[in-house]
Amino acid sequence: MHASLRIAVLMGGPSGEHEVSLKSGHGVVEALTRRRWPVEPIVIPKACTAEEACEAARRALLASGADVAFLALHGPFGEDGTIQSLCEELQLAYTGSTARASRLGIDKAVSRQRFAAMGLAVPRWEVVELSAAPIRVTRCAYPLVVKPVSQGSSLGVSIVHQEAQLPAALAEAGRYGSRILIEEFVAGREVTVGVLGEEPLPVVEIRPTHPFFDYTAKYTPGCTEYLVPAPLAQELAASIQAAGLAAHRALGCRHLSRTDLILRPDGVPVVLEVNTIPGLTPTSLLPKAAACVSLCYEELCEQLVLMAAHGASHAASPR
Repeated sequence: MHASLRIAVLMGGPSGEHEVSLKSGHGVVEALTRRRWPVEPIVIPKACTAEEACEAARRALLASGADVAFLALHGPFGEDGTIQSLCEELQLAYTGSTARASRLGIDKAVSRQRFAAMGLAVPRWEVVELSAAPIRVTRCAYPLVVKPVSQGSSLGVSIVHQEAQLPAALAEAGRYGSRILIEEFVAGREVTVGVLGEEPLPVVEIRPTHPFFDYTAKYTPGCTEYLVPAPLAQELAASIQAAGLAAHRALGCRHLSRTDLILRPDGVPVVLEVNTIPGLTPTSLLPKAAACVSLCYEELCEQLVLMAAHGASHAASPR
């Protein structure tokens, strides 16, 4: 198997998550190399357009002769269906969700409509266009969360406690696109649920020292405490896992995902968003959860390769 399958690991890309993606990609390369897979790293430049990135990826993939593309690209280009469409055009097997599911997942407004249609609890929300001045919030009460519609890693996200703070928050979110999601602030415990194949992994609780789990809290050592598995009653943990799996299925995800939620004081898990290519460094949240079911980081990366190569959406049972 190892001698007959060549793996190209794509990382980097023209998004605000370029550096995070490099960490994921290099972690995957090292893990698969230790498992004796023939691996070629492909770094997509940051300072380029999506079209230029696509052309760079096309040339590199064709030159690599890869049988499977391992996608470790985060944010736009990596999680919006662009690289997935290229792999489909090249008839190349790839890890993660399809182009269609990726397009749904990156759009927080469209995905939230799907979550609500599945009966999942979501925050009250509305979408505004920066070009539509003056912007008035009509459906939500303060405090609010303001975020770009299509972005990851909490880039451009602000908590707004009063109307005077809104213009600055809109400007910050507007750095990543003109469509802005405004939602009610939901108080509670921050939790996340990874899904591997069609199996939800143990719940992880996130306790940042910052007011919320922003970019700094995510990627600065010591800024966040992670409880793996989360200290929850069995029934409550199961309800959060069920919500994560339902969100995964609502978008038609495959292979892997990670759903971020807020657990309200009344025990209701509120779905915020689904990450179709969650962080994949050895210390990222999905690998932490996988380790709880005796699936080490190297085995996790290998499982994803095998699911892609075999056209499967289900992972083998963890040992």
